Amino acid sequence: MKQPSNRRKMIKHILTGSAVVAATPFVPSIASSVAINKKLKGNINHSVCKWCFDGISLEDLSIAAKKIGITAIDLVGPSGWETLKKHGLDSSMCNGAEISLVKGWNDPQYHTTLIESYTKHIDLVADAGYKNLICFSGNRNGMDDMVGLKNCVAGLKQIMPHAEKRGVIIHMELLNSKVDHKDYMCDKSAWGVELCKQLGSPNFKLLYDIYHMQVDEGDVIHTIQQHHQYFGHYHTAGVPGRNEIDETQELNYPAIMRAIVATGFKGYVAQEFIPRAANKLDSLNKAVRICDV
Repeated sequence: MKQPSNRRKMIKHILTGSAVVAATPFVPSIASSVAINKKLKGNINHSVCKWCFDGISLEDLSIAAKKIGITAIDLVGPSGWETLKKHGLDSSMCNGAEISLVKGWNDPQYHTTLIESYTKHIDLVADAGYKNLICFSGNRNGMDDMVGLKNCVAGLKQIMPHAEKRGVIIHMELLNSKVDHKDYMCDKSAWGVELCKQLGSPNFKLLYDIYHMQVDEGDVIHTIQQHHQYFGHYHTAGVPGRNEIDETQELNYPAIMRAIVATGFKGYVAQEFIPRAANKLDSLNKAVRICDV
């Protein structure tokens, strides 16, 4: 497992769209060792976050994903879309418009840059045939949460009409500020839900990261049942540690997935755990099977 500081550097690097995909050659034995026992049930649309599988190129991850039954890859910017299209995979959560995790919509000094960037990327996403684009609140830096909420509303309202026109959904990710992202503002589901309500746009949703919300507030299934209409996308990972979602961690992922399915959710659930096992793709396959309810 990587140290949190390295993880933050990695995700920041990837989300800005500036990362170069790792060129490590794919080892055929890794792909061939992924045992596919039966077809998936079709109740969950499975995705995977590319950044978690460092050392495996987007090309080779796409090949493995198709074999497992995954239909999309998360957090891929425009430079990777050609590869996804080649393999018939969706870009389930596009990125590249944001400045960073810590510099976001809660601070008006970034609004001009963000409005310009998101207007451009909304067009890129729509023109590519995709529909989901990630965004972040940014850190508090001493700012009151209600002030930050007001600032987010003011800034995001400048792009939402264009997003609605182009059929693109903007998703703000809920991240924990207890362990991984100290001082991040959108760290509670209630704050994010209030943001959705104040914006009042069907094209603004929350990316409900199950790992992050378990760390910061718990009560995952009840929160999903109560506020699912505001959640447009889900991420997974094991708690504690952000590793495999197996019997070594505390969350009951089959129960959580059943709760998601019961809401009528038709979006994507993306695996975002950092595998500890030597065979990372085997861990991915097992995670998908655990979540395939």
